[in-house]
Amino acid sequence: MSLREAWDRQGPAWTTWARTPGHDSFSHFHGEQFFSLLPPPGRLTVDLGAGEGRVARALRPRGYHIVEVEGSTYLARASAELTRGCVVNADVARLPLRDGIADLAIAFMSMQDVDEMPAAIAEAARILQAGGHLVMAIVHPINSAGAFEKAGPGEPEQNRRFVVEGSYFAEHNYADDIVRGGLPMRFESAHRPIESYSRALEDAGFAIEAIRELGDPDPDDKWFRVPLFLDLRAVRSAR
Repeated sequence: MSLREAWDRQGPAWTTWARTPGHDSFSHFHGEQFFSLLPPPGRLTVDLGAGEGRVARALRPRGYHIVEVEGSTYLARASAELTRGCVVNADVARLPLRDGIADLAIAFMSMQDVDEMPAAIAEAARILQAGGHLVMAIVHPINSAGAFEKAGPGEPEQNRRFVVEGSYFAEHNYADDIVRGGLPMRFESAHRPIESYSRALEDAGFAIEAIRELGDPDPDDKWFRVPLFLDLRAVRSAR
């Protein structure tokens, strides 16, 4: 099963998860951290892997004119229910958009869920004008490479060891089953080292301008000392 099919299957669970107020890191800290990397609103922003639309819904009131692209039919329909903006059900590795149409592309927590990541990065470059930006957030590859050991008796959660048992460099698909606040969710993604993303950006003609490694801001959380996410901004060179 492709990652695109997996996320379509998880569409109802993800829509409930994402629309439950204060439920995850997007509302706690990650959303605003990501938005701080964005350039000011311009001609057109394309949201790659828009999910059920919460990022676009947050950005439209800030002046961004956005076209959402989402591979899951379920999630594209869910987003269309809550927005007057344009929502396109399509593969981000094969965008139905013309060359140079946008000055900004965003991909918030979606590129690790794309089956053909280098092709999706190349498509982002194709639809951007020279000097346009791609701003993306992914699960930090160290996060997907390992896991925390179980806490011992009386051991604080933040002291648990983080262990990488296999190869950080080996690409592979994985699934995380999480229950939070009574809501179950399966996250199906691809682990890729940072170099895989860097090379895809380089090959597509991007230059990285900024990189941020984000952990949980709560010092009592185990992810305070190990990065959860990697955010970056890249600029498209002249064609």
